[in-house]
Amino acid sequence: MHPRHPERHRSNRIGWLRASVLGANDGIVSTASLIVGVAAAAAPHQSILIAGVAGLVAGSMSMAAGEYVSVSSQSDTEEADLARERIELAESPASELEELVGIYVRRGLQPAVARQVAEQLTAHDALAAHARDELGIIAAQKAQPVQAAFASAISFAIGAALPLLVAWLLPQAWLISGTVAISLCSLAALGAAAARSGGAPVVRAALRVLFWGALAMALTAGVGTLFGVAVA
Repeated sequence: MHPRHPERHRSNRIGWLRASVLGANDGIVSTASLIVGVAAAAAPHQSILIAGVAGLVAGSMSMAAGEYVSVSSQSDTEEADLARERIELAESPASELEELVGIYVRRGLQPAVARQVAEQLTAHDALAAHARDELGIIAAQKAQPVQAAFASAISFAIGAALPLLVAWLLPQAWLISGTVAISLCSLAALGAAAARSGGAPVVRAALRVLFWGALAMALTAGVGTLFGVAVA
């Protein structure tokens, strides 16, 4: 017998990893952009910090609510599909078995083998077989609204705290350049870490978040400058 080796798959991380990365990325980008935009309008340091704190709180709650509603809708759809599948299995098990056989044949199995596989999986757990192979619902990737909402809120707050801390520590003269520099470095590190955790190309992920982060901060700085000049 060959010794068993541990296999580390990343698919079971998809739910919380996606929500966490999205939350942290949004926290850095939106809060840094808000701070840079308000600072570009020549606002007092205290007003910049108040805007940053308000953005952190509002953004965290918005991310949590948005993720919860979105993932809840996905979960409701999955549960509705599973309920319908239970009824079909109870009312027409033979048709459902033939449906599985057809799925496995289309995936490359010989008809006799496909029928044998379908019969054995049906005998073991018919609903699980149809959920996985017909509906594409995998237990490790099943929607979890509370987990997604919590991960998004916490990660957003952590991401938003970084540019806010920079804005608090730096003097007004260095606030914009310092916030932009630290935020872009943090975004690159976040993109690289998320890519490494998910097994994706690191450089491409880092450049992707850098581009969108830089664009967001540049646009809000332009808006802040425009309004600052108009007010002056």
